Amino acid sequence: MPTRKGSERVIDKNTRPFSSISGGILELKLRQLMDTRSIEKVVLSTNDEASMRIAGEIDPREDKIVVVPRPEQLCLSSTPLVDLIKYVPSIVETEHIIWGHVTTPFVDGSDYDQGIGMYFKAIKNGYDSLVSVLPFQNFLLTKPEGKIYNYSGGGTKWPRTQDLEPLYEVNHAMFITKREVYINQSDRIGAKPFLFEMGKLKSIDIDWEEDFKIAEVIYEKLYQS
Repeated sequence: MPTRKGSERVIDKNTRPFSSISGGILELKLRQLMDTRSIEKVVLSTNDEASMRIAGEIDPREDKIVVVPRPEQLCLSSTPLVDLIKYVPSIVETEHIIWGHVTTPFVDGSDYDQGIGMYFKAIKNGYDSLVSVLPFQNFLLTKPEGKIYNYSGGGTKWPRTQDLEPLYEVNHAMFITKREVYINQSDRIGAKPFLFEMGKLKSIDIDWEEDFKIAEVIYEKLYQS
C-alpha cells in the first residue's frame, strides 16, 4: 500500500479528513484491510509522517500493519512506476503480493477476500495474476476525426451499447501476483492476468479534487444516513 506526501492534484488526499473520518481515506482503507481474513500483513510504504502516525494509531503494535519508510527518490511525482514496482520485493518477502491503493474508499475487507480467493482459483486455471477492472460498454471517439474507436461495421453507426464488445478499465483496487513476477518481469501483474470485474461504486478512484468530493457525498449517503 503506497502513499507519499506532496500530492499535487488533490492536496493531502490520503490523510485530510474524509467525511467524519479524521484520518481520511488512509484511515478508512487501513481499517478495511484490518478486517480482511486473507491478508497476513499490510505493508504501508510511505515517506509521509501523517500516514505513519495514522497507521500507528490504528495498529500500535504492528500486529498486522507494518510501516516501511520509503526512500525519497521513490516518492517524487516524477518517479517512474516501474521503479516503485522493482522496489516492492525488497520490502515484501511473501510468495504472493497484493498491491492496493488508498484512493479506492469503497473497496472493503470482503472485496479483498473475494479477490484473493478468485486469484488462487485463477492461478490453478493457467492465469498468473489478477487485476480488478470496471467493465466498459460505451462509445469511444478518436480526436480530431471523431471516429468511433471501439466499433465498426454491423450495418449501423450507433448500435446498442450493450452489444458493443466489452472493454475493461483498470480500477486500481487490487493487483495480485507472485513476488517472482515483480522480480523477473518488473510488473505487478503477469503475462496472463485474470480480470476481476467490479461495479461502478466499488471502482470509484480518487484522482482529482472532484473525485474526493463525490466520494465523500456517496460515503455520507450510504454509510452515515
